[in-house]
Amino acid sequence: MIDLIRTVVSFLVVLGVLVSVHEFGHYLAARLCGVHVEAFSIGFGRALATWRDRQGTAWRLAVLPLGGYVKLHGQEPLETVSAEERARWIPGRAFQEKPVGARAIVVAAGPAANFVLAFVLFAALFALAGKPVVMPIVNGVTAGSPAAAAGLHPGDRIVAVDAAPIRDFADIQHVIESRPDQTLTLSALRDGKPIRLVVHTGTTTVNGRAHGVLGISGDTSAFEPLGPGEAVAQAFHETVNVSGATVNGVWQILTTRHGTAELGGPLRIAELSGQVAALGVASLISFIAVLSINLGLINLLPIPVLDGGHLLFFLAEAVHGRPLSARAQEIGLRAGLALLVCIFVFATWNDLAHLGMVRWVKSL
Repeated sequence: MIDLIRTVVSFLVVLGVLVSVHEFGHYLAARLCGVHVEAFSIGFGRALATWRDRQGTAWRLAVLPLGGYVKLHGQEPLETVSAEERARWIPGRAFQEKPVGARAIVVAAGPAANFVLAFVLFAALFALAGKPVVMPIVNGVTAGSPAAAAGLHPGDRIVAVDAAPIRDFADIQHVIESRPDQTLTLSALRDGKPIRLVVHTGTTTVNGRAHGVLGISGDTSAFEPLGPGEAVAQAFHETVNVSGATVNGVWQILTTRHGTAELGGPLRIAELSGQVAALGVASLISFIAVLSINLGLINLLPIPVLDGGHLLFFLAEAVHGRPLSARAQEIGLRAGLALLVCIFVFATWNDLAHLGMVRWVKSL
């Protein structure tokens, strides 16, 4: 019961933070571009609490905390607005009356806010807790591997490979992968005493390229202290790396180089939220940062309904000098919504299969 409560609460916190920051990005950009914001809602459905600021924006906390939205003044397509409705627009404050560039900025600000959030969270973690690294300590040795043949034992700490000094486990991976089918000398510490071992690396082929194999695993983590400047630089590096890995993962799925079994939806996120929260606040913050990058990238996909789809419409408007017809936009939005529903259903099916629900139903 405690695990279930922690999972639900963690999921709502994660979702609330991500959605609030995303929508706040739209809100700030709209204010900067002179667009009146009619409402800022966290959640959907009936409002539990509402208050209005001096700018006339209604801030709402709704009963279903599974998302949120920003309602911009005059955001309806011009072709669908009657002359009477348009006459009630505040002069110069309607979204559709702004130049296409300003509208694009407002839309793009949501995903941008997610990237900024990830960067800030990573920077705070690196500055306060340090950079997490996996120490070059052997935790497991694969039977029959080059490491086993060389005599490596769990608990050995590798300090050098040939003349290359080793600071963390990633250094070991980098050196070994670049040296397939070669004889190397490992310098290590065993029970605090220095030892030297000779190992002949194995070979595996990845995407047509040979990589060296040693056959060890490591999971002993530590935090490396960083100064403020280093923390900011590392946060930027981490944000770029996670973004690149996410884009590459999506590309691998689209090109069928990687299976879709790991494609998860809300249930998987909820499960992971609970598991990560159990590891501590730092792990939960890191999880939120990674998810924030994923949310920003997903929203930039050129699918109508998503921010990327609206940006695609604005690009077409900028090229042709006029907005797409209301009919064309409606068709695009319906197609985009249908695609998103299919993806949601597929991801939910994967979630249920991952949780064992599919096997349970089949066993009945």
